[in-house]
This record gives sequence, structure tokens and C-alpha cells, in this order.
Amino acid sequence: MLAETATKDIANASNPQGLEENKKVAKRGGNVAKVAKETLEQETGKPVITTKNAIDFGRLISDVTKEIPN
Repeated sequence: MLAETATKDIANASNPQGLEENKKVAKRGGNVAKVAKETLEQETGKPVITTKNAIDFGRLISDVTKEIPN
């Protein structure tokens, strides 16, 4: 989600025109997320992306949707 937000913000700031410029912006946004991920992993000594995270996220979504009234 950070990559998407960073890409949107970079695009809004630089106003890319055409496919090639947009590709460059997308790579820059992805790099922002990559650096953040690597920095967090260095700080915590733990991987950010694990299968446990995916399972927990699935449970969160399931719990939230159960709470939504019909």
C-alpha cells in the first residue's frame, strides 16, 4: 500500500506525461516502499512479509465483514 501511495504522490508532484514517464514514477514509488521495508527489517531484525501476516490479515478482513450489519 505504501508503494501505491508513494507513486500517487510522486505523480501528483511531477505530473508525468505518457507511458515512459509514468513507468519511471512507478519505479520511484516502488523504491520508496522497498527502502521502507528494508529499513524496518533492519530495525526489528524480523522480516516484514511472512505467511503469518497474510493469515492475520485474512482473519482481520473476515472479522470486520462479520461486524457489518446487513
